[in-house]
Amino acid sequence: MNRLPHILAGTMLSVTLAGLPAFAQDAGNPVETQAPNAPSQEPAFAGQTRAPQPAEPVEIKTEVVAEGLPHLWSMEFLPDGRMLVTAKQGAMHIIGTDGEAGPEIANVPEVFSNGQGGLLDVALAPDYESSGRIFFSFAEPRDDGNGTSVASARLVIDDQGGGSLEDVSVIFRQMPTYDGNKHFGSRLAFGPEGELYVTVGERSDAEPRVQAQDLQSGLGKIFRISQTGEALEGNPFAGEDGAQPEIWSLGHRNLQSATIDGQGRLWTVEHGPKGGDELNLPQAGKNYGWPEVTYGVEYSGEEVGDGITQMADTEQPVYYWDPVIAPSGMAYYDADAIPEWQGAFLVGGLVSQGVVVLHMENDRVKFEERINLDARIRDVKVGPDGAVYAVTEQRGGGNSTIIKLTKA
Repeated sequence: MNRLPHILAGTMLSVTLAGLPAFAQDAGNPVETQAPNAPSQEPAFAGQTRAPQPAEPVEIKTEVVAEGLPHLWSMEFLPDGRMLVTAKQGAMHIIGTDGEAGPEIANVPEVFSNGQGGLLDVALAPDYESSGRIFFSFAEPRDDGNGTSVASARLVIDDQGGGSLEDVSVIFRQMPTYDGNKHFGSRLAFGPEGELYVTVGERSDAEPRVQAQDLQSGLGKIFRISQTGEALEGNPFAGEDGAQPEIWSLGHRNLQSATIDGQGRLWTVEHGPKGGDELNLPQAGKNYGWPEVTYGVEYSGEEVGDGITQMADTEQPVYYWDPVIAPSGMAYYDADAIPEWQGAFLVGGLVSQGVVVLHMENDRVKFEERINLDARIRDVKVGPDGAVYAVTEQRGGGNSTIIKLTKA
């Protein structure tokens, strides 16, 4: 039986981050000190960007609990404490509590893994303990290109820590299909009534990205669907002629971070252009502007469209970053192990190379701190022990690790 390299539980790295000179944080000042890419742009309200750091940031200890893994994209905790992970190239594995990574799970559908494509997010059904069902998003190869799709399946785990997917069904396909390799999204988040939110990208290129504003297109949208893939009653555009009834909100760029807060509300962070990553509280029927309204600039340095950052009938982000953090993965912290983070959002940073901690007050960012992990962070989850787990990746592939963050 093929097995991945053995996991080194806690033996690779054990470092206290906050409080050391290399990670010194200057309380009251923003953690971001670099010049913005769009220096002439002004926030719409105080505190919309570059929030101060907390006066007394918590000291965090880190340890590597898994290494030598394939290039991971997401992870989810199973009820027994094991981890279910997805690998970009199209494999799923279970990581045991004993530090052993099981063999590939059988029957994962074929994925398009070029560029930013691959096997993407995974989430347990709300009734997983009785149904064994999981949901996952992936870049699906299609006759005339590819697109982001969502499938459900029953996870059957065997005695060797592997297993198979049974009753696999693709329940939702983002349409139209496009022959590209960028901006697939995608995160899955279950709301309190079992509704499934699906975040997707707008495929990046100049022609399709404008469809983020088109209700007949599924590019650059958040969808709200049932667990069998249908549009839910109460969706804002369900009765509108030509509109895709599954759409919840529009005008998004590339959504790779999503979570549900303590009130059962969906929050997201999306990749902006060069500058302009956004934290949003997406609401039914609202337009979040892309590509007509955005902070930041094109990668070339030119203005995006007309360089507009505010426009009637589009929503302002709750918070934005310029320069970017390049967000991927997001969790709401509601555990007790790190009480200083209660009610905060934890966002993985690919460019910022760590976990971004957003302390909230009245749905605004009160403080921002960053836990430097010196690695691209692809996903973030809160474990059953209250610790925070971050999934690393290497640009262009290579092995992933899983890092555990606890209070020092």
